[in-house]
Amino acid sequence: MTHKNNVNENVMVHVNNLLKNYISGDETLHILRGVNFSIPTGLSAAINGQSGSGKSTMLNIIGGLDRCDGGTVFVGTDEITAMHERNLAVFRSRKVGFIFQFHYLLKDFTALENVMLPAYIAGMKKKSAFERAHELLADVNLSDRAGHFPSQLSGGERQRVAVARSIMNDPGLILADEPTGNLDPDNSAMVAELLYASAEKWGKTLLVVTHDEKLASRASARYTLENGLLTASGENA
Repeated sequence: MTHKNNVNENVMVHVNNLLKNYISGDETLHILRGVNFSIPTGLSAAINGQSGSGKSTMLNIIGGLDRCDGGTVFVGTDEITAMHERNLAVFRSRKVGFIFQFHYLLKDFTALENVMLPAYIAGMKKKSAFERAHELLADVNLSDRAGHFPSQLSGGERQRVAVARSIMNDPGLILADEPTGNLDPDNSAMVAELLYASAEKWGKTLLVVTHDEKLASRASARYTLENGLLTASGENA
């Protein structure tokens, strides 16, 4: 059963009183202590905080990769915190695009095939997937590298393929976890530019967890996660 959101449909992400605990021996670690925030559809937000503060955990809960211990998360009109695993798998495939610090490209697939893969899984026809993947690779300036394998691409190029792949199934929401964390400054700047440009072109809502100040500065809103709570740390015009 899919629960529907009663908040404004112009809000893509709505997090209410989110709780997450971990048990370590006899100790309970309160990672998220009641997180609240929203992201309007089509806008972007960046979250920073110290390592181990729970940023990736929160991102994984929003993306349906992890479960919370309390609170609710709506993505669009769907309450993902109430979904069964089968529905979550469909949600992850069709409604969210993921970008991680490591690109996770399949080494035996070309750049084009890696971008096409989510569409195959979702059942898109090969011709349509082929055409869309080419279009997305062109968006990240990699048309001439479509036939290359990950081992033949630079770190920045591999991450740009990952950006294209995240948009392949036309999800409403892109979640990026330290997407420039393994890159040098020049490639970080290029990936940041292409990430925001692609999200804007295709009308995606973007949530980024990052230590990269330049990447965070591009977001519409910025937050800091500290001691299990999220606070606004500024809005960018």
